[in-house]
Amino acid sequence: QVQLLESGGGLVQPGGSLRLSCAASRPIFSFNRSGWYRQAPGNERELVALITSRYVTDYADSVKGRFTISRDNAEDMVYLQMNSLKPEDTAVYYCNARTGDMDYWGKGTLVTVSP
Repeated sequence: QVQLLESGGGLVQPGGSLRLSCAASRPIFSFNRSGWYRQAPGNERELVALITSRYVTDYADSVKGRFTISRDNAEDMVYLQMNSLKPEDTAVYYCNARTGDMDYWGKGTLVTVSP
């Protein structure tokens, strides 16, 4: 069973930055792709950013130019650097890893952007 553990969420003012971390219980390079999703109250879960095993990245239009996804194979970590945060970025952020047709999820970390 794969475990993903997120950390780094919290309260930040608009315009501020946070870095989310996701620790995987097995080598991160073994996944076809890893990524971050988020879910705000009353909304569906949405993709924020992903990175493939070949380091190809993709982002939701709403975060392009502000968020950066990266991974560290040596530490089995996936990161999400979030800059220029906006109130609409407020959500629970979930780490995701996919291999074949299997999806694995963390329990989420709350990010609140508020004055």
